[in-house]
Amino acid sequence: KYMEFDLNGDGDIDIMSLKQMLEKLGVPKTHLELKKLIREVSSGSEETFSYSDFLRMMLGKRSAILKVILMYEEKSKEHQKPTGPPAKKAISELP
Repeated sequence: KYMEFDLNGDGDIDIMSLKQMLEKLGVPKTHLELKKLIREVSSGSEETFSYSDFLRMMLGKRSAILKVILMYEEKSKEHQKPTGPPAKKAISELP
């Protein structure tokens, strides 16, 4: 369901997507309430929140193990290995 409201496909939900999501769930909110909710939930931007932020919000304090897993997933994103072929070098640049 989360991805249904990720309108631009970047993995984050913005304020308009959140508004549509809550209206569809029958819990409409004002613009100020939505901004406050995003500020409380988001670990980064004040305009969007990620799937990890969404899970933390929905789970609350119920699942400490899932929170640890999410923390390690976030850390692994920071240090991802480069993809694709290595950069081309001239023979003179080789050791």
